[in-house]
Amino acid sequence: MSLYRHSIDHKEFLLRKVISQEKDYDPLVHMLFRPLHTPGYHTTLTSDNYPLVHPTHPSLLYAVGLLNTGSPEYVQRACDIIQSVLTLQDRDPDRDTYGIWPWFYEEPLTQMSPPDWNWADFCGKELVLAALLHGHRLPEALREQIREGISCACDAIIRRDMGPHYTNISIMGAFVTLIAGELYSRQDYGDYALQRLEKLKQYTERLRTFQEFNSPHYSVIAIVELSKIYTYSMNPRAKEIANDLLDIGWHMVAEHYHPNSQQWAGPHSRSYSTLLNNKIKSFLQIATDNRLFFFSNDDLEYDAEWYGSGCRCPDAYLNLFMSRAYTKVLEQPYYRNEDTGFVKWAKTRMTPRYTIGFFKNEIMWNQTRGLVAYFENNGAATYLQMRCLHDGYDYCSGVLSVAEEEGHLLLGVRFLTNGGDTHPGLDRIEGRIEASDFRFRMEFGGCLDGVRIVAEGATAEIEINGLPLRVDNVYAAFDELLAMDSGSEQRGWNWEVTALEQRIGLDFVIYAGERRTIDFHALNRAAFLFSLAIGEVVENLPDISVIEEAGYVTARVVSSHWNRSPHEISIAVKPNDIHPV
Repeated sequence: MSLYRHSIDHKEFLLRKVISQEKDYDPLVHMLFRPLHTPGYHTTLTSDNYPLVHPTHPSLLYAVGLLNTGSPEYVQRACDIIQSVLTLQDRDPDRDTYGIWPWFYEEPLTQMSPPDWNWADFCGKELVLAALLHGHRLPEALREQIREGISCACDAIIRRDMGPHYTNISIMGAFVTLIAGELYSRQDYGDYALQRLEKLKQYTERLRTFQEFNSPHYSVIAIVELSKIYTYSMNPRAKEIANDLLDIGWHMVAEHYHPNSQQWAGPHSRSYSTLLNNKIKSFLQIATDNRLFFFSNDDLEYDAEWYGSGCRCPDAYLNLFMSRAYTKVLEQPYYRNEDTGFVKWAKTRMTPRYTIGFFKNEIMWNQTRGLVAYFENNGAATYLQMRCLHDGYDYCSGVLSVAEEEGHLLLGVRFLTNGGDTHPGLDRIEGRIEASDFRFRMEFGGCLDGVRIVAEGATAEIEINGLPLRVDNVYAAFDELLAMDSGSEQRGWNWEVTALEQRIGLDFVIYAGERRTIDFHALNRAAFLFSLAIGEVVENLPDISVIEEAGYVTARVVSSHWNRSPHEISIAVKPNDIHPV
């Protein structure tokens, strides 16, 4: 046992978590009552009309937490919550929403746009734990209602049959059906769960990584749910698969941790916060038994989901979290289409002063960190993230392509005609958007002390804690009509600094003016190329050639004095409906 390992009193943290939620409990509805928080889709509720709501899954999680404390005085409240949430489940097998729950008590499934079928998995996993661990403490009538609710959730999961590409839901659905099968002697559920796990194992081992690649939020969920399968299932094969997948997950997490900035290096397939939030930091601290130390015990943000799961980083990967003074490059495929042979690649460069990660070809979704860097800044972290913004929100139909060699990056952005606006699939643009503002942003956040940004025309110079960066416009085309401000002359393609709340935007404005239609079908030329240099390469910038021919524009490093390997990037000039998958 390593000297760094310290025991964690999970019961103490759970009790503290339960007590902290006391103020949120609504005894009239028998659910938690909290400020509305959404990612901007699925729900039609707004904070103006519904500042406070009763969420279903967090309420069930709270109920299981109450039961896990072992305190008799909490049993009745847990029963009341479970009973209340069960009434919101759709039990009609003839409806598409059969077996799932709405997000909120205030919004029925018929009002959601669209309903979230993941809620069969999210709510179902809390119910199977309540039944498995605490069924003997619950009234018989409620036990039967829970069994019915779990059965409907399992039926919904099986009917949907989510594939292994949706990592966390694939695992979660397997957990619900596996434990339900064992708990209620339903061989059909158990057989389905094992088949689903076998598919996930086969799918994951092709590339030795999760499809939800390097996602801080969902990697934690995957690890927690796999740990639950390993801890609670009685099936030896299920436990073996879970253990193998846990090894893959923990290795991915550990090798992407950047100790100097104390951040999770990119790129991230899905992320809700560019900097690590306190919950993920707390998870890493607890799972490494304080090998990573962010907080005192009083400040740890504990999640009741972790209780009893057995989450723990394998000893073999602990040192990866601690190695500070070295440079390494991670380059790996994270997606492969077996029919077409198309492969998507991710690359991460780590140095003692910074880490930068990027996807070589990916959409610029709000949840995707396709180009993200973290810089050590006097014991804190500064981040850089490239974004494409439509009226201030990340635009899904911009596609970022990146080529990099030793701190010099060529960046290209093209546009889709059949993608989404705020979400890849929920709000298809059909080739047109209405916009009053459309821009790229190099966003700097986190610690802004010692951050200096100077924009002059097509070039911007940045300094972060003494480390130089430089951004240059290499190529810009967006049809002359849209390169005009209302009533102004032709726009110059320049960078400008925008002061934001606790952030700084280095912005490249494509259009700003009266609200208008941008018809991507009608644009013959809409593409951009940039150069980004970090560190010593800023003082020895390469020469770059740009060639536009046959519908593509290519930027290529051509300078002979540069002692690094040449690299290039080529993107389509005209928007199209091709984004290889």
